[in-house]
Amino acid sequence: MKLDILVLAAHPDDAELGCGGTIAKHVKMGHKVGVVDFTQGELGTRGTIETRKVEAARAAEILGLSIRENLQMKDGFFVNDQAHQLKVIEVIRKYRPEIVIANAIRDRHPDHGKGSQLAVDACFLSGLNKVETTLDGQKQEAWRPKKLYHYIQSQLIVPDLVVDITGFWQTKIDSVLAYQTQFFNPNLNEPETYISKPSFLTFLEARSKELGQSINAEYGEGFTVDAAIGVDHLFQLKD
Repeated sequence: MKLDILVLAAHPDDAELGCGGTIAKHVKMGHKVGVVDFTQGELGTRGTIETRKVEAARAAEILGLSIRENLQMKDGFFVNDQAHQLKVIEVIRKYRPEIVIANAIRDRHPDHGKGSQLAVDACFLSGLNKVETTLDGQKQEAWRPKKLYHYIQSQLIVPDLVVDITGFWQTKIDSVLAYQTQFFNPNLNEPETYISKPSFLTFLEARSKELGQSINAEYGEGFTVDAAIGVDHLFQLKD
């Protein structure tokens, strides 16, 4: 299956938190969107690999993803080396996305920055014919996405562009809350974490409202880019 957009995420729930509204909006527009998670989130204080797998599948259903895969890298300890780059190159060449969206360029969790740079390097190397990979015993063709964007996570980063997700906020939140073991859930007797406090969901909405306000919208999601954003004419810019 060829995807229009491939979202790369260090952990299950990164994609939902960082760009769930953008995913839902583009699915509604008719685009094929998929998520590839690098790790199973096994170092998370709450829940297990098994519960996170079920939650990720539920979130994928809510967002309308065409595919969701997990590369089963080591949570907290994966590195940006040749072996890991080849794993990511394989999925880029498998799904041949026009756009890749990756983790924040820096964040409070070290996996996010590592995952971001791993995605950058893999996207470039994926376009080189002499980097060889196979799928089901067949040599894969080189493929380089046209655009690479990075969503913004816990740490505030000034975005280069903001997507209006007004009308898709509830879908985003529903996909986040599909991770019942990770976020505020009064029915669970689990240790409290940074993201399980009720205040985290308040922060998430405040961040989205702030970004939305910056483009005269109710809700927004911000992204950074590694290269200049080009337009054909000034009237393409949103008011």
